[in-house]
Amino acid sequence: MRIDMKSRTKKFTINCSLLCSKLPHTREFNAYVNQLIRCSSSVGANYRASQRAKSTADFINKLKIVEEEADESLFFLEIISEINTDKDLKIEIEYLLKEGNEILAIVVASIKTSRNNQNSRS
Repeated sequence: MRIDMKSRTKKFTINCSLLCSKLPHTREFNAYVNQLIRCSSSVGANYRASQRAKSTADFINKLKIVEEEADESLFFLEIISEINTDKDLKIEIEYLLKEGNEILAIVVASIKTSRNNQNSRS
């Protein structure tokens, strides 16, 4: 089964945004919401940019940004999960944590494969 990462990372961005719209509008949550929206949208945008890379090195560099932003998204999802008191959001947050971890694992594997391919051509 081929994984369409372009649509998967876009869906992750949208689902994080939808979660954020359901969180309380307090100073504490707003700080985490703003950060999560920023880094989760960067996951989708930078993955998309990686598909237009001009070289293997450029592809790897763009995927490294996706890796960092996915990890940052996970951090803010973890914080939100720990301070969240709305039991109805727990399943949604857990799903996003799982999806974020899967995206991160795929991206890390892609970086490793690309580096190995690049090194074998050298």
